[in-house]
Amino acid sequence: MSMSTPEFSVESLKMLLVVAFLTLTANFIATGTGFVAALPGTALIVVLGLVALLMGRLIPLDLPAFAYAMVLAFELALPFSPVQAPFLAAVGEIDFLATTTPILAYAGLSIGLQTGKMKEVSWKLVLVAVFVFFGTFFGSALISQAVLSAQGII
Repeated sequence: MSMSTPEFSVESLKMLLVVAFLTLTANFIATGTGFVAALPGTALIVVLGLVALLMGRLIPLDLPAFAYAMVLAFELALPFSPVQAPFLAAVGEIDFLATTTPILAYAGLSIGLQTGKMKEVSWKLVLVAVFVFFGTFFGSALISQAVLSAQGII
């Protein structure tokens, strides 16, 4: 059952508004920036997200909506963009880590709702995840060690 574009837009907007509220709350807790100060940047991010989701749905390329969001944000932040200064000032009020909190919570919930599918994949998924986590951690640690040693910091 596929949603029509207006239904998709409304459902996407509802989801983005929940994420925006959670982002505003996390931003206030993390940085002390008030809701009113961060609201313009959050509103821009919600609009960007909705436009990107609609582009991902309507443009016949095999690109995720995230790619469209990145391109749109990049274009708005380019030095020769007429809206660069207000755009960067508005989104500059939002701490990056504050945006990751609701996104990770949403990802965790969506994964939690698919435990039946994960059981079908079995123990192999856990084994691969463990190797990926360890590889990422130790790879990052080795790169950090090399760079910091080369700079004489450690």
